[in-house]
Formats: sequence, structure tokens, C-alpha cells
Amino acid sequence: MIEECQFVYDFAKEGMDKSMQHLEKEFQKIRAGKASPDMLEGVLVDYYGVMTPLNQTANITSPDARQIIVQPWDKSVIHAIEKAIMAANLGFNPKNEGEVLRIIVPTVTEQRRRDLVKQAKAEAEDTKVGIRNSRRSANDEAKKLEKEGVPEDDVKKLQDDIQKLTDDYIEKVDKIFEKKEKDIMTI
Repeated sequence: MIEECQFVYDFAKEGMDKSMQHLEKEFQKIRAGKASPDMLEGVLVDYYGVMTPLNQTANITSPDARQIIVQPWDKSVIHAIEKAIMAANLGFNPKNEGEVLRIIVPTVTEQRRRDLVKQAKAEAEDTKVGIRNSRRSANDEAKKLEKEGVPEDDVKKLQDDIQKLTDDYIEKVDKIFEKKEKDIMTI
């Protein structure tokens, strides 16, 4: 009977871990004014007729906090890469230097910083919803275990453990958001 309870607990933890991974990935996309190759995540290039992620067509580096360098492996697609970056509507204006694209990352205004904080807060709230959904699913599984003959005390302890796990993950989300907010608002 204990194995079933552990399975349900692990099921809840796995769902919450996935929510946290998603949050971290989304937070990487929210730029706070410092240049990062992650800013170009999701840009798709028309690479010989196939829409291909930019990072699979070029080397992307950030030599300093103000610029990103995109160096295509195949020089003939530099114009397609430039077009894809412009089409992604990221607010970047890449400068074609023949062999590389240089992107100067503009400084972020106070209003834009506030908007980025709102965006980060929305992502954090979505993650909390995902964590709570994992809790609900695990609690539903726990109730099924009780119907299958697992002692009520074991199910109650499992539900208490799942709630404690949920509280821990919600607290982690809050801490990650506070850190991201501070990062965004720091000039």
C-alpha cells in the first residue's frame, strides 16, 4: 500500500517540477536589458525551405552586455537570418556586416521594465496554477487509492504531504519571481 502512496507523491512532484522548468525557460526569454543569446530563442529561419531554429543555423554569442553576435555556419543564409530576426518582432535591428550579424540591444525604459515585471508576474501566476493542478490531480489519485482499500490514515498523510510539497513549490516560485523582478528593475 505504501508503494501506491509514494507513486502518487512522485507523480505530484514530477508535475510540479515540470511547471518550474517551464517558468525558468519563460523567465530566460524576458530580457532585462542585458544581451543574451536566449533573447533569440524561438526565432525560426527559412533554411533552404525548412523553418529551422536560429540556434541550429548559426553560432550566437554575447561578447558584452549590450550586443549579440550571430555568425551563420553557412554565409549564404545571412539574409534569411536577418529577415527572420526582423520578423520575430523582438525590437532588434540587426546590422549585417557580411560574415556576421551584430545586434545592439537597446536600453530598456522604465515603462518597459514595469511591463516586463507584469509579464514575469503573469508567468509566475501561471506556474502556480500548474502546481495547484498537479496537487489536484495527485489528490484525486489519493482518493482513488482510498476507494481501492488503502487505509484512510495513509491517504490523509499523503494528502498532507502533497499540500506541504505544493506550499514549498509556491514559495520557490515567489522567490524566483522576486529575484527576476529585482533583476529587471536594476538599471
